[in-house]
Amino acid sequence: MIFDFDEILKQVQDDDEGLWRVVKSCRMVFMKINFKSENGFALGAFILEFVQSIVLALSVFVLLYLFVAQPNEVKGNSMLPNFVDGEYLLTDKISYQFGDPERGDVVVFKAPPSEPCSEDECEYIKRIIGIPGDKVMVEKGQVYLNGVLLDQFFLPDNFYSDAGSFCQEGVSRIVPENQYLCFGDNRSHSRDGREFGSVDKSLIVGKAFFRYWPIAEAGLIPTVRF
Repeated sequence: MIFDFDEILKQVQDDDEGLWRVVKSCRMVFMKINFKSENGFALGAFILEFVQSIVLALSVFVLLYLFVAQPNEVKGNSMLPNFVDGEYLLTDKISYQFGDPERGDVVVFKAPPSEPCSEDECEYIKRIIGIPGDKVMVEKGQVYLNGVLLDQFFLPDNFYSDAGSFCQEGVSRIVPENQYLCFGDNRSHSRDGREFGSVDKSLIVGKAFFRYWPIAEAGLIPTVRF
């Protein structure tokens, strides 16, 4: 059984330092045991196979984390009432490799360069309101999409959509090509596209599709389309 640790380490180091350290540690353990085996001081085939199985499982996890799905924690109240602080979601990282995000998708994206936490590569969880070519306007607490009042059936009736530095009161904004305008569901307590504008598709990590914690709320995230 052969593991290309160098290749895995290279991919993980660019994406997650914590995982990189774990894989590096496993690589060192594997090399020491393999060295002892080759020099007649093996701990036993059983132990070696056991370690190899753990390393294989870790490798599969790393590949899934990098290319398929990753866990994300909801931090803060910007997505109330649909998502609560402290909940954990699974984010699908592969769908947008074969298709484009759609209106209503709840997405995880890296903060744009204008955001203070962008240097730390912090991630936001918001809902896509406008896709490339859409005209979005915030006026008198309501959102208008392509000149039509948006039916925000996924929000309580009393939720008020404030304007911001980018989506100024009564000003229509056109979403540029390959970019997406995202708002938090809890409009009065969310820093989102109304302030910093649309985000490039390259910043989108993926689509939140499953809530797995707390267990009582576990399940697929409802699809919203408008």
